[in-house]
Amino acid sequence: MVNVKELFAPKDLTEGTPWKRIIEFAIPMLIGNIAQQFYNTADSIIVGRYVGDNALAAVGSASPILHLLLVLFVGISVGASIMVSQYFGAKDRENLSRTIGICMTLTGIASVIIMIIGPIITYPLLGLLNTPASIIDWCADYLIIFFVGIAGFSYYNILAGILRGLGDSFSALVFLLISTFLNIILDIWFVAGFNMGVPGVALATVIAQGISGILSLLKLLKMNSHFDLNWKMLKLDKKLSLRLIKLGLPSGLTQAIFSMAMIIVQSLTNTFGELVIASNVIIMRVDGFAMMPNFSFGTAMTTYTGQNIGAGRIDRVEKGAKDGTLMAAGISAVITLLILTFGKYLVAIFTSTAELIDFSVGMMRILAVGYIAMAVTQCLSGVMRGAGDTITPMWISIITTVLIRIPVAYGIAYLTRSEAYPTGRPESIFFSLLLAWTLGAIITTLFYKKGHWRKKAFAKK
Repeated sequence: MVNVKELFAPKDLTEGTPWKRIIEFAIPMLIGNIAQQFYNTADSIIVGRYVGDNALAAVGSASPILHLLLVLFVGISVGASIMVSQYFGAKDRENLSRTIGICMTLTGIASVIIMIIGPIITYPLLGLLNTPASIIDWCADYLIIFFVGIAGFSYYNILAGILRGLGDSFSALVFLLISTFLNIILDIWFVAGFNMGVPGVALATVIAQGISGILSLLKLLKMNSHFDLNWKMLKLDKKLSLRLIKLGLPSGLTQAIFSMAMIIVQSLTNTFGELVIASNVIIMRVDGFAMMPNFSFGTAMTTYTGQNIGAGRIDRVEKGAKDGTLMAAGISAVITLLILTFGKYLVAIFTSTAELIDFSVGMMRILAVGYIAMAVTQCLSGVMRGAGDTITPMWISIITTVLIRIPVAYGIAYLTRSEAYPTGRPESIFFSLLLAWTLGAIITTLFYKKGHWRKKAFAKK
């Protein structure tokens, strides 16, 4: 019989069979990531069905800007997960406590910055993106509401990262399921009931995320047998703060570069018109679900590696890396098959426009095989990050995104210009992404085997 208390307790991943420990930790995260994806997917389905394809395009066009301004939290979250997992594995209560307190303080500061800067730069950025006039106001409304209510999103993600670093992926899952259910109910209520349109979707998401953040904080406050959380621990410590920034900054920069690339590619996408914009939104929503196993196993490998590195168990790290990568690749292969088989039915959930459905299915088939390559990239990058090497994954991301994806996307578009396609063929967006994913997997594997990550541990048992 399952012990309920154990499900919600921190887990020591330095003992037991590696593949079993990894999958026990990854499954709740996978379910949680799928639930989190429902935030954006529910938004897209509801606005697409109740408001129209232009509203769907508006939500999608807002996403690159949203991602760009959230990189502060990505950096803090990644740094927090690595430090928490290594100090927890090393049984270092003092540094574990201070790390958690510092993360909470930095998150508060970053939230205030986004609340101030976000609304100010929204319209200028949308203008730079060549956002069509027909959707620009909806895009702006969505972004401004999200930025003003950013604290809920930021604290949930940081606190969930801390919980995962402690080996507790189940609590974060339960809180996320609660907020996801609430988000869908509020989406329908605000959009279909009150006719609030795109702003209603943003408001529903902000409220739901705020609740998940509060629940995560309450859970953390009850875990005082493993660390101390008081006002003293919230004080910024120079050494630990710099370590957190040093570990998290590369991941934050990676996301910033990725988001900038999305913005540049979104600008190209916008030149193809509303149909392609809406199709891109649908594909990215399906893509979000298809990537969930990869992201889940990648995050699981970060925590697993961090705890075992902290405990001095490099042998378990190498065995776990092999097991985790094989499991993630196998699941991605199944997902690829499902997308190729049932892609049309997936797209039809978002829209009933026949032309949009046919175009989206064709583009999804281009990307499908790339999910297996991303399984390798995410897992091996997770191992490197968990060991404390966040620089190598950053450079790999820069190479594949900036030096490969963007030039290839614009190059194919330029070379395929014609009377029928004056700005080039829209397939350029997706072929470039597939190429970037594939080369990323090859480069990541080479750097993992080189082994520089083994020398990066900072917490010692």
